Amino acid sequence: MRTSYILIAVCLLGIQSLTAQQRFPSTGTITFEKTINMHAYINKRIKERPDDGISKQFLESWRNSNPQFKRLNSKLSFAANRTLFTPMPDPGAQDFMSNSPGVYQSNLIYTDLTTGLYTCQKQVYGDNMLINDTARAIQWKITSETREIAGYQCRRANAIVMDSIYVVAFYTDQIHVSGGPESFTGLPGMILGIALPHDNVTWFATNVDLTSVPATSIVPPKKGKPLTAAGMKEKIKLVWGDNGGSYIWWLLL
Repeated sequence: MRTSYILIAVCLLGIQSLTAQQRFPSTGTITFEKTINMHAYINKRIKERPDDGISKQFLESWRNSNPQFKRLNSKLSFAANRTLFTPMPDPGAQDFMSNSPGVYQSNLIYTDLTTGLYTCQKQVYGDNMLINDTARAIQWKITSETREIAGYQCRRANAIVMDSIYVVAFYTDQIHVSGGPESFTGLPGMILGIALPHDNVTWFATNVDLTSVPATSIVPPKKGKPLTAAGMKEKIKLVWGDNGGSYIWWLLL
């Protein structure tokens, strides 16, 4: 009889453990869709251009002959409190706008959420850069607003990054990993949605796959010229000076 009680107890513990893992997964892969309002993006570029007429007409022509929205996909793998954000190839037709900051995706980002360190491989002006630094510290303000994303109930949080960029995030506490798309982290759960309302771009999860991901597959990228975040900023200023407008912060995202 005592043996039966022990077996029942072991089974109950196993069920509880499985239930906890299902409710609070610590490993999986999330697919994100990045959506850019290209018409709004072009309108900002037109305002930033010198009033030379020709370049503005060219941008207006591109805007009037192309779809309003561009959509790109990426994946975020997570395990052992580490994440790896990987952009997927752009399936659309390639033109001069495809290589504009804020439109293309080149950031391959590894983040160790335990140590607070990250490695970002990004392409800037045709060169591969490898940034090793501490993860961006974001002062989030959590609100009471909620919405459902990819089947998960999420809560809204707001923040300002890089002094002036307003960010809206939606995170779920059903995934106990403090990660998110691109370089956005620091909330008490996984970020499944990011919006930059004044910059007309969003990242929203379209699928959450809780199939176990080997922790050994989540490793930092290694190819590129090593830089710190401060060094990256100096490199951009050498090219753009103080006249790069929104191009500069897109490259620093």
